Amino acid sequence: MISVKIYKTEDNNIRGFKCLGHAGYAEHGEDIVCAAVSMLVINTLNSLEKFVPEDKFTVNTDEEQGLIECLFNDKPSEKAKLLLDSMLLGLKSVEENYQGKFLKLLI
Repeated sequence: MISVKIYKTEDNNIRGFKCLGHAGYAEHGEDIVCAAVSMLVINTLNSLEKFVPEDKFTVNTDEEQGLIECLFNDKPSEKAKLLLDSMLLGLKSVEENYQGKFLKLLI
């Protein structure tokens, strides 16, 4: 199962996240749940770098563990918040579509 821990600021905005694990929906290379989560998370990171380069964040990864962790150095900008909220919306949809069997959001 993939777990995604969402880190929030005191005013309830996302300040980072930790995605860990493998979905186990299908064989490696055929797992559509893993592909969906990876696409949402990696696209968000790429979008943050491209569209809000002024927001600084740190990314830690470990492919074997299925780890992608992102933490902002400071409070995310409004543009960054929108991108993070969009990622969360997509992840909630994946979690709901698979009844929480392969993805668990920890908010």
